[in-house]
Amino acid sequence: MSTSATPNITKVGRGRTKVRFGGKARRFTGIRLLLMRAWLPVGLLVLWWLASAGSQNLYFPPLETILTTLRADWFGSAFTMHLVPSILKFIAGFLIASVLGVVFGLLVGMYPLLRAAVDPILQFLRSLPPPVLLPIGLLLFGIGPAMNISIIVAGAIWPTLLNTIDGVRSLDPQQVDMARSYKLTRFQRIRYVILPNAGPQIFAGLRTTLQMSIILIVVSEMIASTNGIGFYVLNSQQSFAVPQTWAGTFVLGILGYLANLIFIRFEARALQWQTGLRMSTGTGA
Repeated sequence: MSTSATPNITKVGRGRTKVRFGGKARRFTGIRLLLMRAWLPVGLLVLWWLASAGSQNLYFPPLETILTTLRADWFGSAFTMHLVPSILKFIAGFLIASVLGVVFGLLVGMYPLLRAAVDPILQFLRSLPPPVLLPIGLLLFGIGPAMNISIIVAGAIWPTLLNTIDGVRSLDPQQVDMARSYKLTRFQRIRYVILPNAGPQIFAGLRTTLQMSIILIVVSEMIASTNGIGFYVLNSQQSFAVPQTWAGTFVLGILGYLANLIFIRFEARALQWQTGLRMSTGTGA
């Protein structure tokens, strides 16, 4: 008889995950963890394969055809022509947006006068939908990687920037007084007091920036580009190459999944102190 409930999944260390069902917690490692996470995606793919086998529908070709197209294109000419340029532009845009968001967020969060001065500008710019910036990017940078990267930076910087500002502002006044009493330098306050306090919020913003970067690289490549995943998907859709369109969508999903997986690993290592703190206080579940 079922006793509950939505499982609560928590990472508790390297390669270990704790899953809480109702009031009981179990730890999964290695093959058991892989099986627990993979059974549903694999099951859906098997169901899709069986349901689409022999399909004559123009828009829903057999999954076998899609996977064959994916292997032929993306492990062939499209790898260097479209995938590599998209990944490089995505990494460059995400890193620039992340660094600018954290640095500018620290400055705005630490200095109230600067925050009061730039707040109206920030509120105005963050309200602009990123696709609106595409014509401006084209005017300034023309067609090419610089335009794609600039669109990512302009559209994806906001979650990191705003979360960093909020994280800095949430610093306990007693910690500020303690830092002053120990006569810490500005760099020491940022390194040992502000960043550890704001770290969880900063990483929450970085994760959103990561997802927005993937979206924006595709959008910018669809509008004005001569290569990239977005260009491949749009070109396939306009030429009614349906298996290629599905294959490009698969590649985007895989890219987003792998990028998020790498980010989670990095976040767990960077915020390792927080996991230890939760475990020691019994709030890690």
